[in-house]
Amino acid sequence: MPRESAFSSKRSPSQTTRARLAIVFGDQLDLDAAIIRTLGPNDTVLMMEVATESRHVLSHTQRTALFLSAMRHFAAELTRRKVHVRYVTLDDAENTGAFEAEIARAAAALKPSEIVCTQPGEWRVLAMLHRVRDSMGIPLSILPDEHFLTSPEEFAAWAQCRKTLTMEFFYREQRRKTGYLMEGTGKNAKAEGGVWNFDKENRLPFGKQGPSPRPRPPQKFNPDETTRAVLAAIGRVLPDLPGAADSFAWPVTREEALAALDDFVTHRLAQFGPFEDAMWTSEPTLYHSTLSSSLNLKLLNPRECCERAIAAYRAGNAPLQSVEAFVRQLIGWREFIRGVYWLEGPTYADRNGLDQHGELPPFYWTADTDMACMKACVGQVLETGFGHHIQRLMVTGNFALISGVHPRAVSDWYLGMFVDGVDWVTLPNALGMVMHADRRKTAGTGVTGLVGTKPYAASGKYIERMSNYCTGCRYDPAERSGPSACPVTVLYWDFLIRTREQLAQNQRMAMILKNVDRMTPQARTQVTIDAALLRKKLGIDRDDRGR
Repeated sequence: MPRESAFSSKRSPSQTTRARLAIVFGDQLDLDAAIIRTLGPNDTVLMMEVATESRHVLSHTQRTALFLSAMRHFAAELTRRKVHVRYVTLDDAENTGAFEAEIARAAAALKPSEIVCTQPGEWRVLAMLHRVRDSMGIPLSILPDEHFLTSPEEFAAWAQCRKTLTMEFFYREQRRKTGYLMEGTGKNAKAEGGVWNFDKENRLPFGKQGPSPRPRPPQKFNPDETTRAVLAAIGRVLPDLPGAADSFAWPVTREEALAALDDFVTHRLAQFGPFEDAMWTSEPTLYHSTLSSSLNLKLLNPRECCERAIAAYRAGNAPLQSVEAFVRQLIGWREFIRGVYWLEGPTYADRNGLDQHGELPPFYWTADTDMACMKACVGQVLETGFGHHIQRLMVTGNFALISGVHPRAVSDWYLGMFVDGVDWVTLPNALGMVMHADRRKTAGTGVTGLVGTKPYAASGKYIERMSNYCTGCRYDPAERSGPSACPVTVLYWDFLIRTREQLAQNQRMAMILKNVDRMTPQARTQVTIDAALLRKKLGIDRDDRGR
């Protein structure tokens, strides 16, 4: 048996006979979930801290610490509710370090009549559960994840009759379904404010003066005794994990997550919409919510987040423009991405629609680069495990796309290095939206991506317009050749040249590609040469990459 911890409760042999073994994974910390509501008096909850989950993709220290600390707090609450908990800590001497082996060990000890769990957030974990069922001959019941508004089956039914999967249309159905920000009911219901979204108005840069008013930083949650114990265990068992540990300040309990929600709605929601695509040095969060980790661990429910924001709008404390943008991220994009993940199946992770095979540059692990934008955004990830969506898409993601990195290397980095990383959300965002690797032919629009209809590629001029990163940088975002040429700009033009024939099949790229066609042959050749030298210098193109 695993060492008894503060979360474990002993039981007599008679109590364990033919009881169920209920597995709760680290991203399923919902006390109102069906698996918790339906526990019987003799059932045991199994929770496991296993080292392989921080190594199958290299995990940021704070991501690992957040999962484990939140799990320990959750287990402690279950124990207070008189639930039987078998909890395996990371530094338990008998810990095998893998889910599959720990489930087998628990089943051998408890001899359950059935294994039950909530649908996991990853195809890999689902396959593992099926192997356990088949090898041990114990029935397995997988309960639906009630945290989400749309089940995979409902999304598949919605997608079945559509030539293309357009998030905007899905989002409108979600609005009608929930009634959020709608005027009237039934077939006569209309979007509040007369439009479905305010995306076009929500792309403002700050200008030279910077954000005004200055955003209030998110509430910090100093590590308690449980979190400190987790960090110490990680230091002993997983000392080689990347990222800083000292700055850990994430919510690890339901109460802290609710406080973080209140902090966002009170202090940042009002300014969120107009400036959600803007960036600024030394302002890592700006007006963003930073709630994604609490949502993905299930410490928060998307319904309560939407309703709290809408209540602020009704009270006159936040404009419709900002509240709609926040609601759209939760019931539109978040649900859409999960639907795509389960619809496309486990082979989705292997797609490489633009046939890119480069290595991830070493500075993604160190922030050791003279590109100011990458230094700021990667450095922020290493320090806190966080980056807001435009930093992910248009800085770290854009650079990986235009420099030709293999999409799986990128999606693995996003999964491991951000505290909110869970496969169902990370993979479609990184592989589909960032890397445009899920291209497919569609009727009427040529070849587009499944998640993103076109590649979100940009030169240094975009970064200059939306941030102050370029101020004082040694590179000039307007230059694509010469010693002061911005690497982002060089690689952007090289990307368009390299993928010219592939992207020509995408109608949304027609205007952009005309700019390539206007280049002289000499200019195209120079860009190609400069980009090849740059990729080699950065370690992207290597002869020993093994792909």
